[in-house]
Amino acid sequence: MHELTLAQNTLEILEQQGRANGARRITAVWLSLGAFSCVEAESLNFCFDMVCRGTLAEGCVLHLEQQPAEAWCGHCRRQVTLPGVPILVCPLCGGHQLHTDAHDHIQIKRLEVA
Repeated sequence: MHELTLAQNTLEILEQQGRANGARRITAVWLSLGAFSCVEAESLNFCFDMVCRGTLAEGCVLHLEQQPAEAWCGHCRRQVTLPGVPILVCPLCGGHQLHTDAHDHIQIKRLEVA
């Protein structure tokens, strides 16, 4: 379960930033999940709540934003949003000549502190 490691690493960054900015508490965080990040949102939420206990981020609300899988279809020559990952078929023409613009990154977009 890599969600536990992700939660721990995220908490470490949040605490560093919170302390560096004189925060008493970290109340919310917004994460952007790349379409190919393979993160299970429920598992990440559970793990994040668990690792935050007894820390500066205890009770922190985790907001997850799943990025869509965008691709260029070489067959119909159009930019498309894939209906789901790992489905790599053009939703317009059924073609398989896709060049994906999606990534597997996880990024902290915003942090709310008190």
